[in-house]
Amino acid sequence: MELQQVRAFLAVAEELHFGRAAERLGIAQPPLSRAIRQFEHELGTELFHRTTRQVALAPAGTALLSPARALLTAAETAEQSVQMASAGDIGRVRLGLGTLSSHRAASRMVAATHRRKPGITVEMESNVYSEEAIARLHDGTLDLALVRWQAQPPGVIGRPVIIERPMVAVHADHRLAGRSSVTVDELRDEAFILLPADPGSTMRDLTLQWCYAAGFTPRVVQEAPDTQLVGALVSAEMGITITYDSVMANIHDPDLVAVPLSVEHDPITVYLAHREGELEPALREVVAAAEAVVPTATRT
Repeated sequence: MELQQVRAFLAVAEELHFGRAAERLGIAQPPLSRAIRQFEHELGTELFHRTTRQVALAPAGTALLSPARALLTAAETAEQSVQMASAGDIGRVRLGLGTLSSHRAASRMVAATHRRKPGITVEMESNVYSEEAIARLHDGTLDLALVRWQAQPPGVIGRPVIIERPMVAVHADHRLAGRSSVTVDELRDEAFILLPADPGSTMRDLTLQWCYAAGFTPRVVQEAPDTQLVGALVSAEMGITITYDSVMANIHDPDLVAVPLSVEHDPITVYLAHREGELEPALREVVAAAEAVVPTATRT
């Protein structure tokens, strides 16, 4: 059953006149009559009763009328959906983000996308750290991610959106709480609370690198699956942690104090990243919305 046949049938069924139906379709009457006869032949039944004076629906034609209208509506809806998807008016974008530091940028981006293109759904997945996020950009299970990297991974490009500085988070009564800055060597005897090794936290990796460079292995007393729990354990005086200033800006706990960490390092940058190549329409719209509300971060 072809859509042209359905349109021809509906025109005749609604006009009950081949001449008017042909005019409505913008074709001559003989081709319309042949099309209806061919349609009836394919269906194996008569759709219309015809006389020299009138055209009436046969029982099979009456039965077909409602499904034919539904079929044509569905086809028009499908065509419209395809056009909207091609234009980036509808679609789904999967966004991965890791810690609290990404929440502000992600929420602004999602809200801007909703205002710009309400037909696009941004599916957010949190606690997706950089190593996992980059792998999932490659395999296509994520479209966009807020990630950190020391060297740009192949096949992935990104725009810097956050520049972060390392901080030491301690309890308010800790001996280092009142300091203007702390060196890594001064943390030698501390108990550390870290994110787990898997799926690959950049800050965990940096913490280990800095401690090894200072000549000691950090004594890790507890791992926690996310930065909020890490902060809660520090607040409970279980230990200290090295984190980002952007994370501490989103934790409001009077028992937590953040002290700048004095360490030689390249700027820690969060990138809004996606696979290289031409962007799908919906992803292109989300990236454009992000550019309007999350400016490119510059190193100072």
